[in-house]
Amino acid sequence: MDTTWLSTLLLALIVSCIIYCAWNAMWREHNLPPGPTPLPIVGNVLQMRTGEMVKSLLEFREKYGSIYTIYFGHKPVVVLCGYELVKEALVDHPEEFEARGRLPTLDSFVQEHGVVFSSGKRWKDLRRFTLTTLRNFGMGRKSIEQRIQEESGFLVTAIRSHKGKSIDPRSLLVPCVSNIICSIVFGDRFEYNNESFQKLLSLFAANFRDMSGTWGQLQHMLPNIMNYIPGHHKRINTQMTNLANFILERVKMNQETFDPNSPRDFIDCFLIKQQQEKDNPNFNKENMTMTIMNLFFAGTETVSTTLSYGLLALMRYPEIQARLHKEIDRVIGENRIPNTEDRNKMPYMDAVIHEIQRFGDIVPMNLPHQTARNVNFRGYTIPKGTDVYPLLCSVLRDDNQFATPYKFDPNHFLDNNGCFKKNDAFMPFSAGKRMCLGEGLARMELFIFLTTILQNFTLTSKTKFTDEDIAPRTLGFASAPISYEMSFIPRVGSY
Repeated sequence: MDTTWLSTLLLALIVSCIIYCAWNAMWREHNLPPGPTPLPIVGNVLQMRTGEMVKSLLEFREKYGSIYTIYFGHKPVVVLCGYELVKEALVDHPEEFEARGRLPTLDSFVQEHGVVFSSGKRWKDLRRFTLTTLRNFGMGRKSIEQRIQEESGFLVTAIRSHKGKSIDPRSLLVPCVSNIICSIVFGDRFEYNNESFQKLLSLFAANFRDMSGTWGQLQHMLPNIMNYIPGHHKRINTQMTNLANFILERVKMNQETFDPNSPRDFIDCFLIKQQQEKDNPNFNKENMTMTIMNLFFAGTETVSTTLSYGLLALMRYPEIQARLHKEIDRVIGENRIPNTEDRNKMPYMDAVIHEIQRFGDIVPMNLPHQTARNVNFRGYTIPKGTDVYPLLCSVLRDDNQFATPYKFDPNHFLDNNGCFKKNDAFMPFSAGKRMCLGEGLARMELFIFLTTILQNFTLTSKTKFTDEDIAPRTLGFASAPISYEMSFIPRVGSY
């Protein structure tokens, strides 16, 4: 009897057991937070739901607590859940957790360029410049608020052109919101049906889908394996290259008519900075291109998706919509455009917008952080260079901070007298040094756009939406509402 195959199988089993025991002993030597036992090569990936990374991370929390460690391949990731832990890391220990973590779906293209994906001095230089430019932009031809008000007028006109017919609101919300970034970066806006503009928005949408889909999630967790496997994730770099080429063409156009004494937009401001700091490699072409791309991603997708959530929620709860109509009529009336000063007089609108952002939970995982040095945290030792995931979804739905975390309720942000009430666990823009640099712009856009829409229209749909319909759908690294159609019915007397 030939026993060669049996001997081979037995040898393979013995070798596998030795490898597993050595791996098991190695990962347990570290004083990292507890977590599920990883396998060699794949780590904990096989223990996660396919295409449902956020749900899997929340399920691990139920078993291992609010701080635990998982492995993506051989790389450990420390996961932080709940307001107290996330605040302690990002707010109380900002320097230790300030570095940007790995994003394998983009890292090979980005190569740590741009304000979002860089760390250290490069990140600090780019962030300081970008913040200053955004804050001072009102010193140009138009302030940012005026640009948003102007765009809200174009949005109302576009909505009226459909004469109350049922439409997908994203077809108008996405170009509307993106035009604000276009006006800041390029100095002008696009017509909603402009072919080049639509191509740009389609590239962003396709890239977002591929990054968030199952293939993109696998690329994120097992890059060393997925780099050799065909799939949708292979399209990401091509799409990013096309986006970069579009931006570089606009930079070239600016350079041909550039006047350093009269900056027209973000590109001009960056070109001036390049001249001022010729010896600083952080202000090069690659960082300019990626920073502009960062602004587009953050400024288009998040705000337009939040508005989509908001319109859907207000159709589910018409009593909330009716109360907002009354507040708008009382404070603003029919004949003028809303402005940011109105917000202080409109506590209910303020509370509703906060609740839309909390409930919509647009970026549930946050962007990954990384320890900038060895960190002693909650009795554990987290080595320098370890990826850290502060889950924003666990903060925005922390039942110690919100009475009914899984229910849409503006009362989460109102006191007993109907006045607006702050909540420190409201972190849709993250927290600490890596907090979203476009927070002020996003808040302004959400208020002016939503208030203007409700000033002019009543939101209706042929579909009877349920609580399940408005619950966030997590797609990989982001949440999005269901696809839906609705009608904008003009209010009597609206301008």
